[in-house]
Amino acid sequence: MPSLPKKSLTRCGTLPAVSWFASFVWALVGALIVSAADSEGVDGGSTTEPTNSEPAIREAEITEFDRSHWAWRPLEAGNVPEVNDTLWCRSVIDRFVLSEIESAGGSPALEASSAELIRRLTLNLTGLPPTAEQIDAFKNDKRIDAYERLVDRLLAQSDYGRHQAQAWLDLARYAETDGFEHDKTRPNAWKYRDWVIDALNDDQGYDRFVRLQIAGDVLDPAQAVATAFCLSGPDMPDINLQEERRDFVLNDITSTVGAVFLALQTGCAQCHDHKYDPLSQLDFYRLRSVFEPDVQVTKDKTVDELIANHAVTESSRIMIRGDWRRPGPTVLAAFPRIANATGERVPVDATGAERRIALANWLTNVEHPLTARVAVNRIWQQHFGRGLSDTPNDFGFMGNEPNPAGLLDYLAVEFMKHGWNRKWLDRQIALSATFRQSSQPASPARKSSSWDHYPRRRMTGEQVRDAMLFVSDNLSSIVGGKSVMPPLPTEMLSTIRDDHWSQSPSAEQHHRRSIYVFARRNLRFPTFDVFDRPAGLASCAVRNDSTTAIQSLTMLNSSFSQEMANRIVERAIQESSSASAAVEAIVRQVTPHSTAALAEVLAFAQAQRLADLTPQDSRSLLQDIAVSLLNSNDFLYID
Repeated sequence: MPSLPKKSLTRCGTLPAVSWFASFVWALVGALIVSAADSEGVDGGSTTEPTNSEPAIREAEITEFDRSHWAWRPLEAGNVPEVNDTLWCRSVIDRFVLSEIESAGGSPALEASSAELIRRLTLNLTGLPPTAEQIDAFKNDKRIDAYERLVDRLLAQSDYGRHQAQAWLDLARYAETDGFEHDKTRPNAWKYRDWVIDALNDDQGYDRFVRLQIAGDVLDPAQAVATAFCLSGPDMPDINLQEERRDFVLNDITSTVGAVFLALQTGCAQCHDHKYDPLSQLDFYRLRSVFEPDVQVTKDKTVDELIANHAVTESSRIMIRGDWRRPGPTVLAAFPRIANATGERVPVDATGAERRIALANWLTNVEHPLTARVAVNRIWQQHFGRGLSDTPNDFGFMGNEPNPAGLLDYLAVEFMKHGWNRKWLDRQIALSATFRQSSQPASPARKSSSWDHYPRRRMTGEQVRDAMLFVSDNLSSIVGGKSVMPPLPTEMLSTIRDDHWSQSPSAEQHHRRSIYVFARRNLRFPTFDVFDRPAGLASCAVRNDSTTAIQSLTMLNSSFSQEMANRIVERAIQESSSASAAVEAIVRQVTPHSTAALAEVLAFAQAQRLADLTPQDSRSLLQDIAVSLLNSNDFLYID
């Protein structure tokens, strides 16, 4: 099956599993490609015979124009802009942002209320909402550094890693099954998930975080599980043609490394030179050669770690038209030329382990133009829902330039100066006036800037489920270890194989945080599925953001929603002497930050004459109120 070039996507959503029919179609297309390639040669000209050195086929040179593109220029901290409203600025970040707002003729939004701010911050850093008691305590904390203390407390919580890890797992196309037709389980995949969580909680420097995922098995054998990043994509262990399988895995690794660490769509160059960016097919196979010696496949066996090959192995080859059946000229391991202005080289006689160490060193070199830029953009996206460049996996010519100009480079330089420390950057962003803005623009009649207010966004499916468990006092405290399989709807179970979802026996296990729910490629947990979780078939930098009727129907009618609402109501009844008091208790439990929600629900309760009823007599209505609040924008959105 030929490895066809992938389109550059900025958002990721539901992708179908590859069926036998699709495989047949691709095989047919591959045959046509081979036929065409045979008639016209490697690059449309004459066919070049393999040699023992770099192939003598046409490859466009990297021009000065290419290198002038913003992403491939050297990092420059630049000058901090001058602004008019200096009193608004709390940090250098704010000067860049305010300069852009003022140049557009606008003004920043007012500061968010205390309740909005603590909810936004708590959800952003831990993935969980604050309790009513925590909101009240923050409102009543009159210390001048109360907000800074809140930021530091949240960054120190272990829930930080459990929330932040999901975005990285999306990038790593993480799942616990192979995908494709049989979708077999990978029994040790969860160990990589736990490694990512621990690395983020320990505030492991991003440079070390990158290095271990490329070459952890040789740099620190105790961290070998980190290299599962390279092999977390879909696989076909049972395929008869293991050479084809290995080619597929190597192409997947190369495409993912390019997209995740460099924001380069290297995968588009596996069959031909990139259509827009200065990435040649040779660039793709040179980078692929870094991994080739250490990717070993065995039929019917999962490949979950790279195996360090300490011997110089056979030469790597370019695959003509990307067809694994047509190995062409040999290539030498090297880094993409457009991102390698300093000309760093991989030794010609380097072993597989040495090649990966060289790549890890190159990626984390402070002179590298991309690694820190890409990382900072992703961290900014975690806080605002979109990056300074809103094409985080594509910094090429078809991607979007960062806005405000200069801020991404400034933060990337400072990020490296502060030891590639992620929590340092989280703190700088959270303390900025930019982050503290209300989600309501100062001038709602016209939109003057991308950053003149906080961008309102919906929670992810994982956050929705975790928040429902949290506000109903049902969130389990069990962390780490093998994943769990909560109950699935009966109608869904009837459509899958018995061994694809074996419900965990413990009820407490069912209520663990969503990051611990078993991640199957061909079957996503219902809440995650309807709220746009990717399938794990390719690296996903930005999830789809759909709004569908199925989402509301799931939130209103699913057995999970009804169970969580029932738990909320039960607690409210036990703590309340009247139906009206029970209504207030429910609102305080589900949406304690929203005075508007409280006013609306109380008005509804008065119209229903709940004051005349006991809590038990009004249970049915209280249940409907709880379900409605769980389905409300006040609960589902981060303001």
